[in-house]
Amino acid sequence: MTGSAPRGVPSGTYRLQFHADFTLDQGAELAGYLADLGVSHAYASPLLRSAEGSNHGYDTTDHAHVDEARGGREGLERLVSALHEHGLGLVLDLVPNHMGVEDAHASGWWWSLLELGPDSPHAHAFDVDWEAGGGKVRVPVLGSDDDVAELRVEDGELRYYDHRFPVAPGTGEGTPQEVHARQHYELVGWRRADRELNYRRFFAINTLAGLRVEDERVFEATHALVRELLDAGYVDGLRIDHPDGLADPRGYLDRLAELSGHRWTVVEKILEPGEDLPESWATAGTTGYDALAEVDGVLVDPAGEAAFTALDTEVAGHPVDYAQLVHDSKREVTDGILGSEVARLARLVGELPGTTADEVTEALAELLASFDVYRTYLPDGRSHLDATVTAVRERRPDLTAALDGLHPLLGTPGTELATRFEQTSGPVMAKGVEDSAYYRWSRFVALNEVGGDPTRFGLPVADFHAAQQQRAAERAVSMTTLSTHDTKRSEDVRARLAVLAELPEEWAGLVRGWLDRHPLTDRPLAHQVWQNLVGAWPLSRERAHAYAEKAAREAGTSTTYTAVDEEFEASLHALVDAAFDDPTTRAEVDRVVERITAPGRSNSLAQKLLQLTIAGVPDVYQGTELWDLSLVDPDNRRPVDYAQRRQLLADLDGGQVPAVDDSGAAKLLVVSRVLRHRRDHPEAFAGHTPVEATGPAADHVVAFDRGGVVAVATRLPVRLEADGGWRDTALALPGGGWRDLLTGTRTVSDAAGARLADVLAHLPVALLVQD
Repeated sequence: MTGSAPRGVPSGTYRLQFHADFTLDQGAELAGYLADLGVSHAYASPLLRSAEGSNHGYDTTDHAHVDEARGGREGLERLVSALHEHGLGLVLDLVPNHMGVEDAHASGWWWSLLELGPDSPHAHAFDVDWEAGGGKVRVPVLGSDDDVAELRVEDGELRYYDHRFPVAPGTGEGTPQEVHARQHYELVGWRRADRELNYRRFFAINTLAGLRVEDERVFEATHALVRELLDAGYVDGLRIDHPDGLADPRGYLDRLAELSGHRWTVVEKILEPGEDLPESWATAGTTGYDALAEVDGVLVDPAGEAAFTALDTEVAGHPVDYAQLVHDSKREVTDGILGSEVARLARLVGELPGTTADEVTEALAELLASFDVYRTYLPDGRSHLDATVTAVRERRPDLTAALDGLHPLLGTPGTELATRFEQTSGPVMAKGVEDSAYYRWSRFVALNEVGGDPTRFGLPVADFHAAQQQRAAERAVSMTTLSTHDTKRSEDVRARLAVLAELPEEWAGLVRGWLDRHPLTDRPLAHQVWQNLVGAWPLSRERAHAYAEKAAREAGTSTTYTAVDEEFEASLHALVDAAFDDPTTRAEVDRVVERITAPGRSNSLAQKLLQLTIAGVPDVYQGTELWDLSLVDPDNRRPVDYAQRRQLLADLDGGQVPAVDDSGAAKLLVVSRVLRHRRDHPEAFAGHTPVEATGPAADHVVAFDRGGVVAVATRLPVRLEADGGWRDTALALPGGGWRDLLTGTRTVSDAAGARLADVLAHLPVALLVQD
C-alpha cells in the first residue's frame, strides 16, 4: 500500500454505512472526496462477517472474517490503500457485546453450543442459565409450541421451515419430535421469550445472543482479527458499540487499550444530563450524543415551551407527567419484553428473609424502572443505586423489606447478581425511553432524541458555553455528532422543527385543524406524525407511511409489532394519505413547510458550525454535508449521491459563495471549510472562550473563540427577523481586521466591536480569523 494514515487523534471523521449495496470498494472510490472534504479518517460501520442480508453489521456471526458481502478482506485492503493514498486513516466500529444467531448454521459458535450444550468448546462464550432451561437453551423460533409437529429431520439436521439446527451425536434416531427432545436446546414458541428465555440477548432481540467478552478466551477470540488489522496499520481508531451491555466495561476497555496500543477509542455511551463518563475508563470519550443535545438545545426557543405544553395537554386530554410516562413505559418493558431478564435476576436473588418471591421480582422491576441513568458502574457509580433504592422505598413502602434485602446484594461489585442487574438496567432504559416514551410524548419531538432530555425546552447560551468549557477541559478528544445511524431524525429535520418553537401559536392552530379534519383515536401519535411529516417534507408517500407505521408500533399505545391492530393502522395510513391528497391539508402542509424552511436552514448551518467547532472530534454522518431530511432507520440509510457532492465541492473550490438554497451548497461550504481548518490548523482549536455581543439582538448569536478561530452562529432566526434584524448589535472581538473563512468577507472590529450585520451579511454563520 502507498501512503500512510495520520497518527493519533482524528481531526474529523466521516461515517460510512457499508453493506452489500455499498461495498468497501465503493468506499475506496470516495477517498479523494473525503480528503477534499477535510476529514482525517473514514469511520466504518461494523465490517466483520454478519448475518446474511444485514444492512448495518451489528449482527456479527463470525469474528474471524471481514464480511464477504461488503467486500471481504481484499476489499478492506483496497479501501485502506485508497485512504492511505490520500493521507486518511480508518476508524472501525466494533460490536463486543453480542453476536447474530438468527441463522444457527452461519453462527459457528452458536451451532456448537446447540449441538454440544455445556460441553461445547464455545459454551463459555454465551450467558446461558442452563439450570433454568432444564439443561437446555431455549430457542424462541416456533410460531407456537404446537409447531413442534412441523419439525423434520433432513440431511442429519433438524429443520423448521428455513431454520436449521444441529443434531447431537447419537441422538438422530426416531421421529423429529423425539430427536428434538434429546437435544441440548428446546425450540419454543417465540412468545415465550419474554418470560422464559434463558440466555442474555441484546435488548429484546432474540437473534442477538450476548457474549461473555469479560472471559479472556472470548476477548482474544473475538478480537484476534481486530488485533491483526491494528498491527498491520489498517485500523487507526475504534468505536465500541453498547458498552453498557458488558459485564465489566472498565476491564474491557483496559484490555482493548493494551491490544490497540492505546489508539483513539470512543464508546457508544448514552450520558444522561449531568452524568459524566467514569474517569477510570480507557477511552477518549463518547460517540457524541451528549454534544448533540447541547448543540440542539441552544437553538430551541425556551419561550415556546408554555404554548407547546398547553397544546400537548389539549391533544392528550390531560397534563402529561413525563417522568411518570417514562416509569410506566419502563415497567412495560420489565413486565413484558425483558421479563425473562428480570426473572433471571430473581432466580439469582433466591430467597430473601422477610419477603416473598413476588415482592423480590416487583422490587427488582421497580428499581430497573426508576434508574435515572442507563446503568451504574460499581463501585464508581454506587450513588446511582443508592438514590434509586431511596426513591423506590419512598414511593413503594410496601416493598421496603425486599429493597432492604436487595440493596447490599445489588451493590456488591463483581457478583453475578450485581453484574446482571447492571447489564439489564441499560436495555430497560433504552427500550422504555428511546423506543417507547419518545414515541408516546409528542409535545415537541425535536427534543425526543437519543441522549437528550425532552423536558428541557431549550438551553440558555450561558449554559451552552459552560458545557463546552467543561468539554474542552475534560473531554477535548471525545467525538461530537449531530446525526447517526441511530438518531430518531436527522439534524436537518430537528433544525427545521426547532423553528416551530418560535411559532407555537401558528403550529397549534394547524394541528387543531388537522386533528379535527383527520381524526385518529391516538391523538398524541397523530401529533407525533404531523411534526415528523412537516420536518421531513417533501418526502415520498412510501417513506411517510413507513415512518408512521414504525412510530405507531414503537409507541405501542394503539398497535404493536406483535399485536397489529389493522383497523387502527388503516386509519393511521389514511391520515398520512390526507397529507398528500386532501387539498386543504396539502396546501397547509406546503405553506407551513415554506414558512419554516429558510429559518430551518439557518438553524442547520448554525447547528453544523457549532458541532464542528466545539471541542471534540467532529463526525459527519454519510450524506449530511448537504441538506438531509431523514427520519429514523432505515430511512437514514438511503443511498447518498456522491457525484452531486463532488461537483458542488468543486464549484465551491472554484470560488463560488453559495446562497442558502435548495442545493445545500451552503452547508457543504460550512462542513468543508471548518473540517479543513481543523485538519490544517489544530492549534487554533483549543479551549473555549465565549465572545459576548451587545445591542438589541445580542441574544440571537452564539459566538466563541477556540484560541485562534472564532465561530459565530445565529439563533432564533424568526424572532430576529421579526424584531428588525441585527441593527447595531456588535460582537466584542479584539480590535483590527477579521476575515470569514467561509465567504472571504473582511470586517473591522473597533471600540464598539464588529457589527454582526456585516459579519453575517452573506450567511447566518461565520468562521473568523484575524486578518
